[in-house]
Amino acid sequence: MTDPSAKAASASRQSDGAAVGAAVEAVYYTDPLCCWSWAFEPQWRLLRYAFAGRLAWRYRMGGMLRSWEVYGDPVNAIHRPAQMGPLWLQAHHISGMPLDVRIWTEDQPSSSWPACILFKAAELQSSLAAELILRRLREAVMTERRNVARHEVLCELIDACAEAYPDVIDPHRLRRDMAGEVARAHFMDDVKDARFRQIGRFPALVIRRPRSVGTLIIGWRPFDALLETVRRVVPELGAGRRPADEEEYCSFWPQANPCELKVALGSAAAASQSAADPLCSPR
Repeated sequence: MTDPSAKAASASRQSDGAAVGAAVEAVYYTDPLCCWSWAFEPQWRLLRYAFAGRLAWRYRMGGMLRSWEVYGDPVNAIHRPAQMGPLWLQAHHISGMPLDVRIWTEDQPSSSWPACILFKAAELQSSLAAELILRRLREAVMTERRNVARHEVLCELIDACAEAYPDVIDPHRLRRDMAGEVARAHFMDDVKDARFRQIGRFPALVIRRPRSVGTLIIGWRPFDALLETVRRVVPELGAGRRPADEEEYCSFWPQANPCELKVALGSAAAASQSAADPLCSPR
């Protein structure tokens, strides 16, 4: 059985977004109910591995679905819950990430706001607590058909995370903060920031040098496209590092799923080929 303290220490290596002396920053606009953000997890995780210690980041919760009474996605022609299923299938087929679309016929989430507020409440404890909660929220709704708009489901996820990481998450405080005004106010600040930047689709990333405007990327992108943006903004960083094998990557990202490993190790192979073959086109 894995020691909870060891698991927390392993996770903390990748969950502190305040890298001292970072050469590049990322502001990540996302939402726990966004299937394309889940599809983007392999790229987002590999980016943080590639530039660990040189990349600082922060999350902004987008509040994608306040309620179905006011929700509308004209780009994908989605105006009611049953129309979400085909979009999730598309995200699955393009990205390879596991998605169970049956939630949209069995127990349709009415809002993403409760999950967003839970994330902001976890941030009040630590960046690691927030990271663990966000990942668990994504897994629960995307692969387990658990309705994260329901208070009882959120409490179950809090307890599960606290049991797995007792040194990181205080479940009693997290429940209290989830119901409090501070977490909600921080979430509303995120929503206002996204609206100010006219970001209405997720995932969205601002890649920038510290204290600069940066480049905005909206929507799912393959890792090569993400890496190319980083290289344009901060060319001296190069392509970053790649994992040599599954064990090395999982020591940084414990419990990475098969799709995440495929993206990470496939990119490692491509980077190795590019370095060895001068005729190989740059990525």
